[in-house]
Amino acid sequence: MSALGPLPSIAEVDAADAASFAELRAERRPAVLRGLVAGWPAVAAARRGDAGIVDYLVDCAPTRPVSGIMAPAEAHGRFFYNDDLTGLNFRRLNGRLEDFLRELLRIAGAEAPPAMAVQSEAIAELLPPFARANRLDLLPHVAPRIWIGNRIRVAPHYDLMENVACCVAGRRRFTLFPPDQLANLYPGPFELTPAGTPISMVDPADPDLERYPKFAIAWGSASEATLEPGDALYIPYMWWHGVESLEAVSILVNYWWTDHDAALGAPYDALLHNLFAFRHLPPADRAIWRDLLDHYVFEVNGDPAAHLPPHAQGILGPASPQRLGAMRTMLRRIFGGSER
Repeated sequence: MSALGPLPSIAEVDAADAASFAELRAERRPAVLRGLVAGWPAVAAARRGDAGIVDYLVDCAPTRPVSGIMAPAEAHGRFFYNDDLTGLNFRRLNGRLEDFLRELLRIAGAEAPPAMAVQSEAIAELLPPFARANRLDLLPHVAPRIWIGNRIRVAPHYDLMENVACCVAGRRRFTLFPPDQLANLYPGPFELTPAGTPISMVDPADPDLERYPKFAIAWGSASEATLEPGDALYIPYMWWHGVESLEAVSILVNYWWTDHDAALGAPYDALLHNLFAFRHLPPADRAIWRDLLDHYVFEVNGDPAAHLPPHAQGILGPASPQRLGAMRTMLRRIFGGSER
């Protein structure tokens, strides 16, 4: 528990059918779906104990080696940066999943084990029998991924997708923050991150409020849930979430997806280019560009092309393959391999 005190629980809902799940997504609020995958054979194996789920995964005959990460015991399970922020506090390893699982069992009773994790492996490629036997009917079009480790802590971060996280073995505690708490979570650098997107520099379990005082505001907007095997959590698009695995053998299956049109540009890439193009301009110039972005991109003044006849709207008109193609042509001409 954090020194800032307990958090309210994330709401529990019944969204096991497509219609109710669609309503949940429309609300853009996180929710616990108790027992959503309680019928999975993998969950039944986990209920037989750590050896039971390890045997189940080994019997699924992993098809290839996996990559993993390991942090020393003094990290206390927290995958993070090193002390001077020049690197990460863990190292990467490669090997057989079977060996990783047996090592998890071997160190399960250790007083101060290293932190170990295999993260985000595509289940259909790595464990085809698992994929066939453990399915989520709510998201038949989404490829599941598996996360395996011991008692580890993942810093609050956001994903560029929606997420349904299904607990298979061991309990997991999730702490969620809405996207509007970005400034109060003190994100780390873009270039070096354990999670792909910037992570919070604050340790929720022991926050340094002298250094990160606004984190107390973020904590006031946070909520929490502990998942048991068979439970699931819906995490909306770009909500911050920290994750703590509470058992010596912990396994989660998650489903990432987005409804964004694949033909469109990637918003995260655009954010990086905005940093490149605008951030170092004089403040008065940045204010002008902020007004242009608000007008053309975020449409705070309404449709920016409404005053133009349809044939003259060009790239400001409704998205279409032709207009998107024209935008790509313009961007290629602008960038064109230039190092500016």
